[in-house]
Amino acid sequence: MEKTSDSNGKQKVRSAEVGTDILKALAELSPSTSLSRLAEHVQMPASKVHRYLQALIASGFAEQNAATNHYGLGREALRVGLAALNSMDVLKVAALPLAELRDELNETCFLAVWGNQGATVVHIEPAVRAVTVVTQLGSVLPLLSSSTGLVFSAYLPHRETDELREKEIAVADHPLKDDKAYATQCEQIRARGLHHVHGLLMPGVDALSAPVFNSVGQIAAVLTIVGPTSLFHADENGPAARRLLAATRAVSWRMGYDAG
Repeated sequence: MEKTSDSNGKQKVRSAEVGTDILKALAELSPSTSLSRLAEHVQMPASKVHRYLQALIASGFAEQNAATNHYGLGREALRVGLAALNSMDVLKVAALPLAELRDELNETCFLAVWGNQGATVVHIEPAVRAVTVVTQLGSVLPLLSSSTGLVFSAYLPHRETDELREKEIAVADHPLKDDKAYATQCEQIRARGLHHVHGLLMPGVDALSAPVFNSVGQIAAVLTIVGPTSLFHADENGPAARRLLAATRAVSWRMGYDAG
């Protein structure tokens, strides 16, 4: 039984690798290519490539032109590619402003993007002092119990956050379980353009977060400042908040966003 399970697992991994190879080939041969040329490019039998193409078409990652019968990348592949491109762009653009923000405030500052599991920390500039807040690269922050997650929740479409919110409120009796309270919280964040929490995720730790927008006005990332309550005051009207907003506006502008 164990050998069979192991064999099935290896077969699935191999299938995923083949599918990925075909997707890469479609990108290399874009905008479109014939089945025979694609099969030659990946050095596989045309019948095998055709089977994988049907699965990719069904999932939206490939498409076939009815007039020419040629194949190309589908809408889902484009969406994933654009998401990856936006993430890479914001990482590059935000790196220097994030470091400058840390230097000015001497508090830990980090950048998070929205990933498959939620708000994910992708860049950290730690405070330079003995007392600091440890934030791990790759950490996934809760939607409802972190300032970062709540800023994402305020600006992302509901379809992006509903499932995660349902999971979080199912585990604990969260104050934002009520739909009206949740909607009001999101409206307040959008009105202020930032959000702060005092010891919500970790006791004794304050956090202040603000969104970064891309060229079409969608949230691309969230910049967050975190620090011990004894040293850092996450006041939404304070100097740290003003400096954070200046940084996020500068990054958004570099991303092509025009606030009007």
